[in-house]
Formats: sequence, structure tokens, C-alpha cells
Amino acid sequence: MEQNRYRSEVLPLRELLMGYSLRLLSNAADAEDVVQEVFLKLWDMREGLGKYDSVKALALHITRNQCLNRIKVRSRTVGEGSIAFERSTERSPHMALEQKDGVMRVMGLIEGLPETQRIVLKMRHVEGLEVEEIAGLTGCSPDAVRMNLSRARKRIKELFVKTEIR
Repeated sequence: MEQNRYRSEVLPLRELLMGYSLRLLSNAADAEDVVQEVFLKLWDMREGLGKYDSVKALALHITRNQCLNRIKVRSRTVGEGSIAFERSTERSPHMALEQKDGVMRVMGLIEGLPETQRIVLKMRHVEGLEVEEIAGLTGCSPDAVRMNLSRARKRIKELFVKTEIR
């Protein structure tokens, strides 16, 4: 099939394929991607398209398979808990209070750290500075900064878990 025939027979199927993939995927961006993949696949197959009775039927079949592949991949990456996850993103007053309490506990635990660890941890996680910047400001080596960060995080984690059990 030459390029002109491809343009006249395959490209007009775009709206049909887009509608079909949109019904299957319920996502316009994914549907657009699928249609593009179908066109690429048909372009690669253009030499052998003459042996098919209906290019339209072939295009719909390829579209269906591409959509099913996307759905399969999406279900693997999102998992069965996706609905529960979507619901859990809504913050209830109880969850907001628990989160606020946790933050307050962590801030209190940070204040109990040795001075160097406390300063380095605050610079990194509160002020958002990079390790090299912290090293320059404190006069420590980047390795020492990383070591203090690691020790501070580990200590906060231990204390947080210990106070959680009580």
C-alpha cells in the first residue's frame, strides 16, 4: 500500500478509533496514545494491508488489543487497592488531627537531638538545603553531614516508634 492509499484509507479512521478507545479506557490521553500506536502499527504493516478484507476491522481489532494491554498494565501498577487509596486521599478531621499530632511529636523529638544533628536535620528537611550547601554553612564535610543526617533520622525513627508503643 503506497502512502496516498494509506492516507485515504487509514487516516480517516482516526475519529472512529478515538471514540472506540475512549469508551474502553475512559481517559482521553490514553485513548490518544493508543490511536497513535495503532497508526504506527498499521504504517509498519502497510505493505501487507492489501491481504486483509477490511482495514477498518483490522484497525479496530488492533485498537481493542492495545486498550486491553493498557488496562492490564494499569491494573498491575495501580493494584486492587486503588479504590481504597482514592478514598483515603480525602482527609477526615480525625486523620488531620492524627497527622498534626505526629508532626508535633516529631518536632519535639528533633529538639531533643544533639545540636549538630538537630541543626543539620532542620537545614535539610525544613529549609530544604542540599548536603553540599549544609556542608559549606556548617564547615563540615559532605560525608559528615550525611552521617549526621542518617543518625538523626535513625534516632527520630527509634524514638517515634518507642513513644508510639506507649
